[in-house]
Amino acid sequence: MLPAPLIMEVRRGAIAQLGALLSDSRVATSGRVAVAVGVSQGDKIAEVIAPTLGEAQVFRVADGSVDAALSLGADLRKGAYEAVIGIGGGKTIDATKYAASLAGIPMVAVATNLSHDGICSPVASLVHDGGKPSFGVPMPLAIMVDLDFVHGAPPALVRAGVGDVLSNLSAIEDWQLGNAERGEPIDGVAVSMARTAAEAVVGRSDSIESDGFLTVLAESLILSGMAMVVAGSSRPSSGGDHEILHAVDQLFPGTSNHGEIAGVGAAFCFFLREDSRRLDQITDCLRQHALPVTPGDLGLTVDQFTDAVMLAPSTRPGRYTILEHLRLSETEVKTRVEGYVRAVGR
Repeated sequence: MLPAPLIMEVRRGAIAQLGALLSDSRVATSGRVAVAVGVSQGDKIAEVIAPTLGEAQVFRVADGSVDAALSLGADLRKGAYEAVIGIGGGKTIDATKYAASLAGIPMVAVATNLSHDGICSPVASLVHDGGKPSFGVPMPLAIMVDLDFVHGAPPALVRAGVGDVLSNLSAIEDWQLGNAERGEPIDGVAVSMARTAAEAVVGRSDSIESDGFLTVLAESLILSGMAMVVAGSSRPSSGGDHEILHAVDQLFPGTSNHGEIAGVGAAFCFFLREDSRRLDQITDCLRQHALPVTPGDLGLTVDQFTDAVMLAPSTRPGRYTILEHLRLSETEVKTRVEGYVRAVGR
């Protein structure tokens, strides 16, 4: 049996259906719910949902940090709420997921941009002590993506989701490598879900201006999150690509965003595998959506990206990827980074 959200809805005007969703006794019996919104679109969102949620208490999530999540969790416990609705981008949803787990109540995710697969994943990535560690949390009970708000989000954040879902292809290769080299068990259903999510996006010719593309991207990110739930870990969607991402977050905080770094990390890992077909496919897709391809596109020098690749394996101890498999020295890594830039730079 596979866990899945009670409701998954991707369309324009989805937020207007929140009232009907919360009348479902499986979510809340008395209707005492809290709403968590981000600071960027918080006032606008609160105004839109007010007619459907009545007296629901609205909390503003300052940022995507552990401190913000702890503060919200304390408010949720004090208020004895039955459920919390997290409305916003990745930072707001991740903070709300963690706060809901602390309060022991279900969480409904309403995404207003598509920057990464945290919409549905059982993981919350939160800023803490100069890094961005990941915390295990329950999967959202229900998921909505309102395309009206997605169209109004910064385009860079919406496009970033493409990079994150493409990185599934690299993560799957790493999982299979772990199986071949170390006998690590593979969950075939999780692999199928993660691969299907990525393949649905990589072959499309349209982009974020199209409702059709946004719908597929949203569904792919949700499916990617569900693959992690099925696997019981982030393995189907996080390999050497995300190790590089987490290392960049640690060494050079504020560099680009999650999906953009994950996309570059995935392309670099396919370069390390000498898989020219996948490398071309990934880089062509990144360029199609105006996403970074080289370290320089992220604002990093060759030396900085080399430092991140060297640190990357330590960000996920015990996880076996192409980075752990090759065990390159710093000089060798720098040579590969320079080769990657020559191969894909334009």
